[in-house]
Amino acid sequence: MLRPDRNIASVYLHRAPIDMRRQIDGLSALVVGVMQHNPLSGSLFVFINKRRNKLKILTWERNGFIVWYKRLEEEKFQWPVRSSETVVTLSGEQLNWLLDGYDVWRMKPHKTLDYKYIA
Repeated sequence: MLRPDRNIASVYLHRAPIDMRRQIDGLSALVVGVMQHNPLSGSLFVFINKRRNKLKILTWERNGFIVWYKRLEEEKFQWPVRSSETVVTLSGEQLNWLLDGYDVWRMKPHKTLDYKYIA
């Protein structure tokens, strides 16, 4: 399984939900215009949809962009809704906890789903 490195130093969450149809150019424009960061820095930039069940991560690696996408089948990602800031900073380890279903701010996980097949 491909996963962001737990040791990555810079992870930035775009707090407001986005349209998940945005791809590399649209996400990069948000990084520059709204988040006030450089999308070519090698940092991870994390975006979520309005229902909080889909998440995209944008990063630059040596010679091109990578977009990582995860969709939850039943629950929602725990997202910092009470923060007044546009951008929230996490560690690589906290990002992986978020991807595992933990509420990084309360440390409460999602239930584990054990499907046998896709209907």
